[in-house]
Amino acid sequence: MNQAQAYRDLGRSNPLESLVNKTNDVLYGFWRNKHITQKQYERLKVVKEQAEIAHLYFLRKAHKPKAPLRSIMAGLKSPTIAISRWLYGLLRPLFNRLANETTILNGSQLVKQIEQWSARYLTTTTSFITMDATDLYRVSQE
Repeated sequence: MNQAQAYRDLGRSNPLESLVNKTNDVLYGFWRNKHITQKQYERLKVVKEQAEIAHLYFLRKAHKPKAPLRSIMAGLKSPTIAISRWLYGLLRPLFNRLANETTILNGSQLVKQIEQWSARYLTTTTSFITMDATDLYRVSQE
């Protein structure tokens, strides 16, 4: 977390009120300019008393050497969660339709696809390579 400066300790400051106000201002602008309906605006606007700042916590990756930590952002009551859910509902069906050929839903589907691919294309020179991201936030100095 410290390596990439991706997060910052808030200390005693609480940006929640500012986040709520900014989110509601943007939504109001969308409604005023007729990008969303009145009903959508009412459903998406943030009620300050029900909102919470997202919480950061960690889980150990027990299966890895030295058990590094995996950061988790819990934001079910964050000011933008309703917007995220609304956009997900709009975009997910489009993504599913466009990425149907390249999306793998579970491990058994992956095995079936590899078996089908192998029967057709596998040769003695074929190499399978897997990768794991170790730091999503580190910027390369190259």
